[in-house]
Amino acid sequence: MASAAGNPVEFRNPPPLALYVHVPWCVQKCPYCDFNSHALPVGSSIGQRQTAIPESDYLAALIADLESALPLVWGRRVDSVFIGGGTPSLLSGEGVDELLAAVRSRLPLLPNAEITLEANPGTVEAGKFAAFRAAGVNRLSLGIQSFNSRHLTALGRIHDDRDARLAIGIAASHFDNFNLDLMYGLPGQTLAEALADVDAALACAPPHLSCYQLTIEANTAFAARPPALPDPDTCADMQDAIETKLAAAGYRHYEISAFARAGQECRHNLNYWQFGDYLGIGAGAHGKLTLHDRVQRQMRWKRPEQYLAKVAAGTPVQQEFTVAPAELPCEFMMNALRLVEGFAAPLFEMRTALPLISIESQLRQAERDGLLQRQGQRIAPSERGRRFLNQLVQRFLAERR
Repeated sequence: MASAAGNPVEFRNPPPLALYVHVPWCVQKCPYCDFNSHALPVGSSIGQRQTAIPESDYLAALIADLESALPLVWGRRVDSVFIGGGTPSLLSGEGVDELLAAVRSRLPLLPNAEITLEANPGTVEAGKFAAFRAAGVNRLSLGIQSFNSRHLTALGRIHDDRDARLAIGIAASHFDNFNLDLMYGLPGQTLAEALADVDAALACAPPHLSCYQLTIEANTAFAARPPALPDPDTCADMQDAIETKLAAAGYRHYEISAFARAGQECRHNLNYWQFGDYLGIGAGAHGKLTLHDRVQRQMRWKRPEQYLAKVAAGTPVQQEFTVAPAELPCEFMMNALRLVEGFAAPLFEMRTALPLISIESQLRQAERDGLLQRQGQRIAPSERGRRFLNQLVQRFLAERR
């Protein structure tokens, strides 16, 4: 095993493995979204449940993509599956069933694997929830964002507050485990309105809540035409008040933006944050795989039509590179320090094949600066460290060591 960050690394045991499947289409592109998502072609008829998604061709490409990646993960068990997007709920129930059957026939999927599908609360998608559950999906993640119709319009969402409540009710009738996504710091939003959204969500008793502050990302419509957002102090007040309200309601704040009832934490995302492995298939999907002598990252071709053509040619991967050993500490910390409780010290060496002492000086300095706290074998961000996570993670950049 390596004794310094610049030396080759050797991994004795790979970390847990997850599967991520990307579905790149949406009814329309939201102005804040910088994900690899593409609006449906003009002429799609959502009201008649016709989406213009080339579902059959895309499913065949996903399965071929998966098969081409199997040599990298031979013999490894898959602990979770996450079907994200885009809007995966635009797929049919039969399509999701075909996809999951293909996964099970090619990979050893844990019998109680968490299988999540992201969905929008539009009426067409909500009508498919029972079929998704029958196909084997056991966790739904609903992109609610807000229960305020004015804010939903500003965000470019195609549902209103009534659609949101209806979809949540349908989801709850079919899924014991579901997540609601909320955003705060929205254009023109007040603190009272942000808390009203949280109250509305709590009234639906979700096992899991994700609460994100809206940020303006490059190459989005909001970046080109920025809306007037609440000032940073107001957003900080919103974050504090949301965290306090959710704690009082019995939700554990276990990751910067994630809150859950006991035992309902998202296992797939926990694997990301603990620097586990994930195989990513689908247009623009990213993956991270630990081999015996390296950590390898991949990205599939992004545009759907390009992805379909490249898969047919046997070349679904657009980019592939090995993470330099010197970069592994920062990559590990970028994920693990998102967890409120941090990580157990031995996990660093397990995931990076590097001794913890290789970053001891950075750990000590971050602790002295009040960004990090250590108790026994546990290393965690302080409350200040969570507020200034980017600055904390930067302490572990390769050039600083």
